Amino acid sequence: MVKGQPLTKEYIKQLDKIGIPTVTVTSSDPSVKIMPPEDLVQEKTRIGAIEKVYDAFKSVEETGQLDAKAMESVSDKIVMDILARKENLVQLTDIRLHDTYTFAHSVNVAILSAMLGLLCHYTKQDLSILTLGALLHDLGKIRVPSDILNKSSRLDDDEFAIIKSHPTDGAKRIRAMELLLPSPSILAQIASQHHEHVDGCGYPNHLTGDRIHRFAKIVAIADVYDALTSERPYKKAYTPSVTYNIMVNVNRGQFDNDLLKLFFNNVAIYPVGTVLKTIYGFGIVTECVFGRTETPKVCIFADRNGKILDTPQRIDLYECKERAIEMVVSGIELLHFIHELSFDPSMYLNEQ
Repeated sequence: MVKGQPLTKEYIKQLDKIGIPTVTVTSSDPSVKIMPPEDLVQEKTRIGAIEKVYDAFKSVEETGQLDAKAMESVSDKIVMDILARKENLVQLTDIRLHDTYTFAHSVNVAILSAMLGLLCHYTKQDLSILTLGALLHDLGKIRVPSDILNKSSRLDDDEFAIIKSHPTDGAKRIRAMELLLPSPSILAQIASQHHEHVDGCGYPNHLTGDRIHRFAKIVAIADVYDALTSERPYKKAYTPSVTYNIMVNVNRGQFDNDLLKLFFNNVAIYPVGTVLKTIYGFGIVTECVFGRTETPKVCIFADRNGKILDTPQRIDLYECKERAIEMVVSGIELLHFIHELSFDPSMYLNEQ
């Protein structure tokens, strides 16, 4: 799909047929207040990276080798884009390809890992190694049958054992190409350890704390975030706020706490345009701020009973002394405003 493509019913049907569940819709019409999200990398960088990762995985599967220079080039381009666009807080990652999920996922994980590495003040050389490791972190999945990867029901013990073998297999494949790759030991550790948990409950080796390489800890966070926010045959995509709750609260002990906090301080938990129910009433998120993404700026447009206010109220939730957000409004409740009341909260997004 390209920019400018009209979303006709037939085109939507074709997208659905090839397994693309969501797209980002934007408009140049000022009367349509749908703002395009800012990405951390250029569109051509992301698409080119997905193609290169596909070629690399296919080459490893067929010949056991990959074009290391091409992968290093992709890694460097991602790092260069992020260094040039580091002021962009992550609003979403929305490039989803059903049949080639592993490749798009690897690129998303690489971009998010590079972002987190930049926030850790890593050198450009370290960022390049981290990003390359993230691109290759799922290399071991090439031997996992697609019917297991895309199974919509619960995996049985034998199938899960096959899935759990991919970190070790990926590390072995990287070590077998050590003469082609920079810092092969670190790349292999990223592949081997990205499913380890700091509390020792991960796999394959139940490593704990500092026994897990710092780059693998970063890739682990990016990996789970992108997986949770992606739509898969066996699950719907979770919103950033639900993903935040899962990673911070439900999966407590899985990640490095300092890295996780740093990550979510720079990823929009409530992206611009999210409608929230707060202690002040219903509001739409108008701005997310680095370092305090749990408390965005909102425009309150309705009271707690859903009655539209004559004069909307702009509030910075960071200044509130108590927890102000009660829930994300979606589904039927959001349709109540848009359809039954003929009211579109997005009208306040461009009014500062």
